[in-house]
Amino acid sequence: MWLRTSCYLSFEIETPTPFVLMLRPRSGDQQWIAKEEYQLVPSVPAFEFTDDYGNLCQRLIAPPGLFTVHTAAEVNTADGVDRDAGAPFVEIQNLPDFTLKYLLPSRFCESDRFGQMAMTITEGQLLGYDQVAAIEKWLRESISFEPGSSVIPVSAVEVNMRQWGVCRDLSHLGIALCRSLSIPARMVVGYLYKLEPMDMHAWFEAFVGGRWYTFDATQVFGEVEAGVDSGYVAIGYGRDAADVAVYNQFGPAVFPIEHRVSVELMTGVE
Repeated sequence: MWLRTSCYLSFEIETPTPFVLMLRPRSGDQQWIAKEEYQLVPSVPAFEFTDDYGNLCQRLIAPPGLFTVHTAAEVNTADGVDRDAGAPFVEIQNLPDFTLKYLLPSRFCESDRFGQMAMTITEGQLLGYDQVAAIEKWLRESISFEPGSSVIPVSAVEVNMRQWGVCRDLSHLGIALCRSLSIPARMVVGYLYKLEPMDMHAWFEAFVGGRWYTFDATQVFGEVEAGVDSGYVAIGYGRDAADVAVYNQFGPAVFPIEHRVSVELMTGVE
């Protein structure tokens, strides 16, 4: 399916402020970026680099006054999320090198605290994909998804204790549970078609059967007519929320005075 994504951010800057932005999706197995727009007002020099997780990042210094960032992309994304019940667990010695960092505890995913809990949730499941699917189902049924309820990232331990959170929080807990079973898992941030309320979205991926699979406890896959099961556009990947912020600024705190996100279905595109 073809989607047009866009993000608009505006800031009131008091003193020259360094930013690192992460707002450019890149082409991959599940998406093709056909066209992009990237506008900074006022126009300032920006320098792009690729971070340790393969994300496209832009460095700049925002000048005093009103500063706006507008990005848009036309994306051909997968018509549905791949599901593969029975995809096997990959033994540690056979994992690709690039997955190994996603086995370890991280700032918001304390996987060393969830071993027994993960075993209980996945009891009786085939090792691999079916274990992750059981974790996703448990999250959906046990942790209340409450959009807009939290603006500060919280850890998997905190989410498990309070039993509610935003998409980012449910992803943290899912990642921690997977890693505790020696299944590589990573955070993804991006866009989701027909998300309500519309905003940036977070989900997680697990590496089983020799590839990454998408899991999202905030959505019910298979309900294609409801707009669910398709329309994911990834912007960034990382160990947890600390790695996938769409912007980081340094110096006195600056918050957006306006933040708009949209995802539209493009018709008549082959």
